[in-house]
Amino acid sequence: MSKAERTRQFIIETSAPIINKKGMAGTSLTDIMEATKLAKGGIYGNFENKEEICTESFLYLRAQLAKQLDSALLKGKSAEERLFNLLKVYSNLENMDEGCPIMNFGLEADDTNPIIREHVKKAIFSAQKRFYTIVEDGIKNNQLSPEFDAEQFSIKAFAMIEGAILLTKVIGSDTQMKIILEGIKDEFKRYVL
Repeated sequence: MSKAERTRQFIIETSAPIINKKGMAGTSLTDIMEATKLAKGGIYGNFENKEEICTESFLYLRAQLAKQLDSALLKGKSAEERLFNLLKVYSNLENMDEGCPIMNFGLEADDTNPIIREHVKKAIFSAQKRFYTIVEDGIKNNQLSPEFDAEQFSIKAFAMIEGAILLTKVIGSDTQMKIILEGIKDEFKRYVL
């Protein structure tokens, strides 16, 4: 990796949590300069504009979250183990100190930034696909009833978890998260063979 590539990556990794927490509109160039200890020229020598920094920050945060989720999936053998491992990642809110990047960037970009909205849309479908694949593989391996609707479950589980993350962040309590995760587990268990 060249020095320019390392600097660019440093800016992304340093800016990402700030942008995730303060929002794209709420994060100023001064915030990024203070965090990175770089001058304006050092920032704009590596990025065309703040929108590019925001886009790259989202992609970085998404990749970090995906790596944790995919790693958790690999640790499980059965469909139930894989689901429970996935839910453990979501239940550990230290992973999302600044909130879920899918939700944070999605809420801000839905009407204002079509580029980031498309990236968030892909992240949502990717997250839902993890749940879908667990169910489909479980059905194929005779671990889950063929009556289990993988698509419906994947959409509900993801949406409920995102809602629980928001509630946890706003209320300051993980009670709702625990209830949601138990509800997802209970629904899943009804189809275990």
